[in-house]
Amino acid sequence: MHSTAKPAALLQLTRFDKPIGTLLLLWPTLWALWIASGGIPELKLLGIFTLGTLLMRSAGCVVNDIADRNFDGYVARTQQRPLVTGAVSVTEACALLLVLLMLAFGLVLMTNRFTVQLSVIALLLACTYPFMKRYTHLPQVVLGAAFSFSIPMAFTAARGELPAALWLLYLGNLLWTVAYDTQYAMVDREDDLKVGIKSTAVLFGRYDRLFIAVLQIAALVLLAMAGQAFNLGWVYYLGLIGAAAIFVYHQYLIRDRDPALCFKAFLNNSNAGAVIFVGIALHYLLQNL
Repeated sequence: MHSTAKPAALLQLTRFDKPIGTLLLLWPTLWALWIASGGIPELKLLGIFTLGTLLMRSAGCVVNDIADRNFDGYVARTQQRPLVTGAVSVTEACALLLVLLMLAFGLVLMTNRFTVQLSVIALLLACTYPFMKRYTHLPQVVLGAAFSFSIPMAFTAARGELPAALWLLYLGNLLWTVAYDTQYAMVDREDDLKVGIKSTAVLFGRYDRLFIAVLQIAALVLLAMAGQAFNLGWVYYLGLIGAAAIFVYHQYLIRDRDPALCFKAFLNNSNAGAVIFVGIALHYLLQNL
């Protein structure tokens, strides 16, 4: 292999060229950091969690590709992944995974004991998710639990405690994750049915749009309840209204279940996370003026 091809293949394995997953993991992390800090968090914590998000998302992608290496060749969207084409070996993928996890653990060691303990649970969830699609039609729920775990970790890092209200934020984000990952699963549904991979898109069938709408509404309700519990002001609720408008747009995109438009709806979820974050950040900015 050409000397520059191997590093490029390893980067492809981490989805470095596809930042959507990192953004979807980052926005809820920033929501939690801002709320837990009562405004702008410490620069150190912001750096730890931002870099940690990138590392853990990359590690999650590597675990996923190792787990799915015998399935990805049968799915149109994943046929060119490095472990399928042979550009990266399983041994090399495992070595990369170890490096990513060691770097992420090094970051979390810079916080406190409580956060380090929670990071073990986050790691177990991240490593369990890729295998769930073999045993349950609800792997998206496990992904939601994993993608939301930075929320309690942000609170323990910033406050050293887990206030009960954070679980409203956690559950809201979990349901939102299930909604957008169902949109993602709709892209591969036909191939998944042939291979025997399970997902919420397969489970919901012709009721997929309805279930996504219910999940989106429930997520917004829980996030509104979290806003009330944390005394967030009107500008935060404007952010939620903005997210609701984006969710309506998603329903329009997926109306015919066209795979390309379902994928477009999935990608657009980053805008919903960003709008909610802007609402939180502006609330504390206005409060501190």
